[in-house]
Amino acid sequence: MDGADAGGWSAVAEGWAELWGRFAEPAWTVVLDSVDLRPGACVLDVGCGSGDLIAHLDQRGFSTAGIDPAPGMVALAGGRVPAADIRSGDAEDLPWPADTFDLVTAVNALQFADDTDHALAQLVRVTVPGGAVAVVNWAGSDLNDLDTVEASLAEATGEDPRPDGDLRMPGALDRLLASGGLEIVSSGLVEVPWHAPDDDTLVRGILLGEDPETMSELAPVVIAAAKEFRTADGGYLLLNHFRYAVGRKAA
Repeated sequence: MDGADAGGWSAVAEGWAELWGRFAEPAWTVVLDSVDLRPGACVLDVGCGSGDLIAHLDQRGFSTAGIDPAPGMVALAGGRVPAADIRSGDAEDLPWPADTFDLVTAVNALQFADDTDHALAQLVRVTVPGGAVAVVNWAGSDLNDLDTVEASLAEATGEDPRPDGDLRMPGALDRLLASGGLEIVSSGLVEVPWHAPDDDTLVRGILLGEDPETMSELAPVVIAAAKEFRTADGGYLLLNHFRYAVGRKAA
């Protein structure tokens, strides 16, 4: 599914929350450990999806807000965290005043902006002086078991594997944040495992957004491609990696 397809993401909001919603939690932990936030601090999650990070932040006592272009995701996130300020929109036009948030996060979101530099400028604009901006996205395909499965799918359907985007390369996020005037305070790789307890969950997770007929047709391809990741309990463990960078805005 096209990562920028708001309608498509709305259609799979519930499935995404079930299968992938907390997938990035190891990266959330690293980011939050990199910044000194006290309870009550204001945090904005750009591209908030189903609101899993917002719920995590809310449970830790932060004041939360989120924005996403997919109406279905916005509705789901708002229902999960009623106290949060969840709005519909995208990273390139954030509807908040300047100097509003102590931390602004973008997890697997910034790469979908039409103009990444402009989107980053918006993230920086709404961050308070001395606050932080954190960007997280997939590392290169050679570091992700999921990409191995997706490459097999592409071969089976006669498509070319999707190329790695620029932000997946080593050092790219550091350079991006530095170009936006931020001082890098933390960056690196985070391991993000994904566990599917059975064949059905594996197939639904990998083929999220496909129609039932296509899912049934491609299920054997997915299962065969994931054979090397099968665990003793009959499930699957796919090891993947995210890159992250945290930058601080000048006080």
